[in-house]
Amino acid sequence: MTADDSFNRLDDDDYPAYTMGRATDMLGTTQSFLRALGEARLITPLRSEGGHRRYSRYQLRIAARARELVDQGTPIDAACRIIILEDQLEEAQRINTEHQRTASQHTVGI
Repeated sequence: MTADDSFNRLDDDDYPAYTMGRATDMLGTTQSFLRALGEARLITPLRSEGGHRRYSRYQLRIAARARELVDQGTPIDAACRIIILEDQLEEAQRINTEHQRTASQHTVGI
């Protein structure tokens, strides 16, 4: 791996750069909370060669959203389901916008 490859990973939201300890510090939560998110399959951390969990910035944003919901009194399973549904809705809206854009380009071209 070159130095350029290493620097490119700094901008990669999916690169598993954070240990569980660092992730819990950043989120102000516990290791058991992160494990529970994994058990609920909301996030799936990658494992280092030594078997330690590693989290990406994207996963930490999801975990932060889950913590926000749990802090508001939502049970963890329900919080995970809400986040999954929010993500599915966002993706459906993106696809719909893309289809609308394609349809309008096609109509203009007629």
